[in-house]
Amino acid sequence: MLQEKILITGAGGQLGLVLREWLQEKWGFDNVIATDLKFDANFNGHFEILDATDFEAMQKLVVKYKVTEIYHLVAVLSAKGETYPLNTWDINMKTFFNVLEVSRLQNVKKVFYPSSIAVFGPNVQRLKTPQFSNLTPTTVYGMSKVAGENWANYYFEKYGLDVRSLRYPGVIGYQSLPGGGTTDYAVDMFHKAIKSEDFECFLDADTILPMIYMDDVIDATINLMDAPGQNISVRTSYNLAGLSFSPKELATAIQKFYPNFSISYKPDFRQKIADSWPLTIDDNEARLDWGWKPKFGLEEMTKVMIDNLKLKQFVNN
Repeated sequence: MLQEKILITGAGGQLGLVLREWLQEKWGFDNVIATDLKFDANFNGHFEILDATDFEAMQKLVVKYKVTEIYHLVAVLSAKGETYPLNTWDINMKTFFNVLEVSRLQNVKKVFYPSSIAVFGPNVQRLKTPQFSNLTPTTVYGMSKVAGENWANYYFEKYGLDVRSLRYPGVIGYQSLPGGGTTDYAVDMFHKAIKSEDFECFLDADTILPMIYMDDVIDATINLMDAPGQNISVRTSYNLAGLSFSPKELATAIQKFYPNFSISYKPDFRQKIADSWPLTIDDNEARLDWGWKPKFGLEEMTKVMIDNLKLKQFVNN
C-alpha cells in the first residue's frame, strides 16, 4: 500500500503550527513536509523553504517527495488583508491556483483548502446561517475565499481532483499570537489576561461571532480528509460551527479566573466587518456527511486556554 506523503503550505501560521504535529503523529515524521517562507528551527521533521506563489518551486517539492496530499494554509487574513487589498487577492488566489494545478498535473490524491465565515455578507440569515447561502463578502479575504471555493468545486467536477474544504469560524488557540483576523481579539484577550494587562477591544461589547477552539478545528479537518469520498456532498466548502460569543461574554468567562481583568471597547474598521458576518452557523451537512460534532464550549475552552498560556508563560520565564 502506498504511504501517504503530506505537504503543508503556510505551516508556520496559527493553524499550521498545530496541524503539522497532528499530521506527523498520524502519518509519521518522515511523511510530512512542512513549508513556509521562513525556516522554522524549532520544527522537528522535514521543513522546506517555499514561496507558494512560485509554481515551479512547489511542483519540484511535490515531485521530490512524491506528495499525495496537500494542506494549503497560505492566506492573508481579513483585517490585515484590507490594508493591501490587491496584494491580498494576488497572494490568496495565486497560491491556491498553484496548488490546484500542481495537484492536477502530479496526480495528488487530496487537497485541503481552508475557507472561512468571511465568505458571508450582510444579506445572509445571520442566525443559523445555512450552508447554501448567498455569498457576498465585504472583504477581499472573503472574496478570495468565495472564489477559492468555486475553483475547488471546478477542479473536482472537471478534473476529478479531490478538494475538500471547511468554512472556519474564528480559530482560538494558545499556540501562537493573533494573526490579523477580525476574530483574533479573542486570542489577544487571553494573552492580556494572563499578563495582568488591561484589554482594549476593537469590537463592541455585544458583537457575537462564531468561534471554534483549535482542537475542534484539527479534529474537523482530519475527519473531513479521512471521510470516504462518497460521503462528501459539498464540494465548495462545508459550514463548520463550534461556539458563538461576544467580547463581553468572553471577558466574563475570563474574569472567573482573573477577577481584576479589565476590558474597554473602542470599535474600529473591523466592527463593520464583524457586523457583516453570521452570529451562529448551521453545520448540519458536516454533521450528517462525516459525523462532525464540536467538543468545546465557552467554559471548557476558557479553562484550557488559560491553563496552557500560564504554562507557556512559566516555561518562557
